[in-house]
Amino acid sequence: MQIKEVEAKGLSRTYAVTVPKEDLEKKLAAKIKEMQPQVSLKGFRPGKVPVAHIRKMFGQSIMKDVVEDVLNESSQKAINDNNIRPAGQPKIDLRANGEEVTKGAADLEYQMTVEMIPEFEPADPEKLKFTRLTSEIDDSSVEERLGNFASGQKTYKKKAKTAKAKNEDAVLINFVGRIDGEAFDGGAMDEHELVLGSGSFIPGFEDQLVGTKAGDKLDVKVTFPENYGAADLAGKEAVFETEVLEVRGAKDAEINDELAEKFGFDSLEKLKDVVKEQLEGEYKMQSRLKLKRAILDELDKQHTFDLPPGMVEAEFSNIWSQVQAEKEAGNLDEEDAKKSDKQLEKDYRKIAERRVRLGLVLAEIGQKAEVNVTNEEVQQAMIAEARQYPGQEQQVFEFYQKNPQAVAQLRAPIYEEKVVDFIIDKSKVTEKKVDKEKLFEEDDMI
Repeated sequence: MQIKEVEAKGLSRTYAVTVPKEDLEKKLAAKIKEMQPQVSLKGFRPGKVPVAHIRKMFGQSIMKDVVEDVLNESSQKAINDNNIRPAGQPKIDLRANGEEVTKGAADLEYQMTVEMIPEFEPADPEKLKFTRLTSEIDDSSVEERLGNFASGQKTYKKKAKTAKAKNEDAVLINFVGRIDGEAFDGGAMDEHELVLGSGSFIPGFEDQLVGTKAGDKLDVKVTFPENYGAADLAGKEAVFETEVLEVRGAKDAEINDELAEKFGFDSLEKLKDVVKEQLEGEYKMQSRLKLKRAILDELDKQHTFDLPPGMVEAEFSNIWSQVQAEKEAGNLDEEDAKKSDKQLEKDYRKIAERRVRLGLVLAEIGQKAEVNVTNEEVQQAMIAEARQYPGQEQQVFEFYQKNPQAVAQLRAPIYEEKVVDFIIDKSKVTEKKVDKEKLFEEDDMI
């Protein structure tokens, strides 16, 4: 076998590899001999088929397997012999005629191009300093959360007959829907309570009831959406003969023992204890997120080195496909929606570069610290993932058993968090108390 470097450009290396046909022949002969005891053909006793006959019947097919094995072995040898830490799968460019190679008439010749992980010295966590933001949970935070619970348990009380309905009021209505003058199935209902502004009816329906009062009768004209669930109604115009029976005002539930009982607690005090415990968990998680962001920002600032183009391109491709999907769905945030595709691409390529850089830095720090992810930790992540699909847990486990790449995607965030924990443990971290608004202030996370 001959391995020769033919190009060195940045983090990319290209090698010309030649495996003589004689070496392939030796491996073919060894493989046929190895499989002979298991071969069973008509006219021969099991395991007694002559080697020459096996070669005649299956030689070229077996040689294809031999060539594939040799490609893997020789490319790995080229990587090992040149002390390369690959940044991804090498690209193989066959230079010999594949048919001639599998016939044993030509040497196996190919070029292998591989991108390398850059050499750099990661920052020493013991020399890093960070500030952990914390915030105390006060009574007002607990009361605010209880207020949200109460708001979610609204009741609606009848208003005066002259009261006009407004958004967030409820109206009690009778209605009959017609298309081209004909009533349709499911288009009629009596004494239905509809909360205005809830978006629970066809677009435009609720808006036309704002300002109505008890006793009003009106025709509500709407057009069913093109993607409406019932195909026979999709895109069609309809008129709903509607009668307003009552206008009802919203009233939040009172914060008392009765509210607590609705959530399964014996008393308001027990509900408050649970709310405080929940808030403590949320504050602790947010404090860690802020600290992790500070760590990533500092690591990004302290490291400058060339990045493997293939890794950056793969990361950008993943990000860009998500951006495009959000754009098509009209879900881009307000700032991004104002940008051209060219500017968006430029911005998100920078994000891809940052992610790749930080991934390499965290991996290097983790390797030096001998950080490992245990099988038990991966198993727990699988279980957590499976729980999101009740009734399909077995299929989820089978998916991961058949897809090592999917398992790697589960392992990656666990590894990242453990490296971050290591950095927190080794660096100097001081605490700073801030108000809730500062703690939960949004960062431009990338």
